[in-house]
Amino acid sequence: QVPLVESGGGLVQAGGSLSLSCVASIPSFNTYGVGWFRQAPGKEREFVGRINWTGDKTFYSDSVKGRFSISRDNAKNTVYLQINNLKTEDTAVYYCAAGGDRWRQETYIYWGQGTQVTVSS
Repeated sequence: QVPLVESGGGLVQAGGSLSLSCVASIPSFNTYGVGWFRQAPGKEREFVGRINWTGDKTFYSDSVKGRFSISRDNAKNTVYLQINNLKTEDTAVYYCAAGGDRWRQETYIYWGQGTQVTVSS
């Protein structure tokens, strides 16, 4: 069973918005911080943002600050990534991951398979 499943990706025009979801099937999900990462074509996977386990603390990479927003609903075992004012450079596969430390990808225990976001100009 895949521990995390992302959804909500798609093709959208620049300036538009998307809301991605990450649904977890791991035990004690509501005790884990959750990070979002993305990998653009030909580039390494990069950190986007993270939310703590209670949902009251978030932080973001400088490249997305002000446009991306992470929230969570622990009752639904779900974390959300709201993306506004999309830019073509946001085109990437977006991944959620749980159980790690801040932006350090190698520390995350659980990963989803990713959802594709494509932004057209």
